[in-house]
Amino acid sequence: MTQATEVVVVAAKRYSESSARKSSGTVYTPKRFAGFAAEQMLSLVTVPNSQPLLLLDPACGDGSLLMAVLERLPAAVRDCLVVHGFDTDDVAVRATSARIRDRFPDQQLRIEQRDFLEYLAGRNDDLFSASSSREQFDLVIANPPYVRTQVLGAAEAARLATRFGLTGRVDLYYPFVLGIGEVLAPRGVAGVIVSNRFMTTRSGQAVRSGLRAAMNIRHVWDLGDTRLFDAAVLPAFILATGTAAAAAGPAGFSTIYACDQAATATSPDPLTALGQPDGAVVAMPDGQTFAIKHGELSLNTDRGAVWRLSGVTADHWLKRVADRTWDSFERIGKIKVGVKSTADRVFIRSDWHLMPVAERPELLRPLTTRHCARRFRPIDDPKCRQILYPHEASANGRAAVDLRQYPNAARYLDEHRAVLEARDYLIAAGRRWYEIWVPHDPEAWAQPKLVFPDISEKPVFWLDESGSVVNGECYWMRCERGADPDWLWLALAVANSSFIEAFYDRRFNNKLYAGRRRFITQYVEQFPLPDPASGHGMALIEMARQVYRLTPSAEADAAVLTLDRMVWAAFGFSVEEIGG
Repeated sequence: MTQATEVVVVAAKRYSESSARKSSGTVYTPKRFAGFAAEQMLSLVTVPNSQPLLLLDPACGDGSLLMAVLERLPAAVRDCLVVHGFDTDDVAVRATSARIRDRFPDQQLRIEQRDFLEYLAGRNDDLFSASSSREQFDLVIANPPYVRTQVLGAAEAARLATRFGLTGRVDLYYPFVLGIGEVLAPRGVAGVIVSNRFMTTRSGQAVRSGLRAAMNIRHVWDLGDTRLFDAAVLPAFILATGTAAAAAGPAGFSTIYACDQAATATSPDPLTALGQPDGAVVAMPDGQTFAIKHGELSLNTDRGAVWRLSGVTADHWLKRVADRTWDSFERIGKIKVGVKSTADRVFIRSDWHLMPVAERPELLRPLTTRHCARRFRPIDDPKCRQILYPHEASANGRAAVDLRQYPNAARYLDEHRAVLEARDYLIAAGRRWYEIWVPHDPEAWAQPKLVFPDISEKPVFWLDESGSVVNGECYWMRCERGADPDWLWLALAVANSSFIEAFYDRRFNNKLYAGRRRFITQYVEQFPLPDPASGHGMALIEMARQVYRLTPSAEADAAVLTLDRMVWAAFGFSVEEIGG
């Protein structure tokens, strides 16, 4: 399967799931958020003297965003406004039209049951051409559908991938956002509510670069874990203008995330709290506190090119670290996600031992899961899970085993053949029905490896020397490319430090609910390493080995604290600066 075939495919009939969720009220824009979006947009609008003003919502849903704009415009401006709205849900289209007509009976209105991306394609559905003739809109306000989908047709997916320059598994809102850039007038204003994921993920790079090319980013609000939606999404709001509109200095960036600090102010809601100054800690009526940060949006061209909060203090801190960095974790080896079977109940079990020995499948291997997570040294999985691993080493790294050589495994898999063959995507990719979806070279498992869960509040990295298979909710790395095995110990020391927490938050600025961080390839591969041949580097390697050998105790806790301070010192920070 190519990357292109993993790209989301958008057509009216293909995001009925999104429409169903919207019609249930679970993903419509809350009124307060719609008002915030409209207010920010209208603060940048210059009303034309005579020509019509065109307003668009490309996925209008219940019309809350369009209503928010209309309610805040003077009557004289509404008189020259033509309101356009697209949605694939005919019920939503009729309800939105009636809602606006009821409040603004004379409003010029064009609400259509139509797929915005098909509209972008123009009348010739076979030519996804950006040159198609269509209106340019002075105002675009949107909350595109958030739907991560599986492959919905390889040919169409490939066409959309080419059209929008997308690769990998992406969300439905990616092509929507890029499409908005195509229809925004040169002096227009756009306000788009999106998931904040695209700002920091590898699959979002095309969106980030596309937005910068098509618009002037004016401000981004990362609304983090404010739970403004009932749906499990961490929202952001992007305010941008067309390329001909003069930008008033660097783009602004504001963030609001839950914290456990003492409040310095109060607010009735998170959006109002954004009016507090940088550094404020704001208490909500329910007692929850949020930290407010304001600064500039970092739009650098460095590898990864994540969108983050840029400020003199943070940038200076990162520069200081860069000056003491020998290389990154990527120098040691490639960071990989663990195996994904897509049929766990067949391949992964904790009761294999209950089968008679004579009938027990061959090819069983121990499995490392998130239940083994502990810093430095793993704990035993209490359920002793094992995986039936039907792959063997080959000249190409791995290949499916010949089941004729493993009769017990063959019988067991054949009992579950219907479930396994139902994985159409695996068969379509030319794979054998009994393979797991994402395997790795079996010979690699036997080597010492650094393992870590993909999501955790604090970094949790451990060295695995058991030869186990790593499951898909964890990532792993072994020495490759001529890397010295000692470098894994150095990485173990750095990865488990409070220093790397500070680095992560300044460099990537990507937190989930309740302060959890995402430890994925594109972040961890950029973690810095001090020179392993330096005095600091050699001391860290030796101390990491000592900590690994210690059993949990007060002595071990003291050793971990010592190691933590040594990591900070290796990057040039004094004891007084730790955590700063």
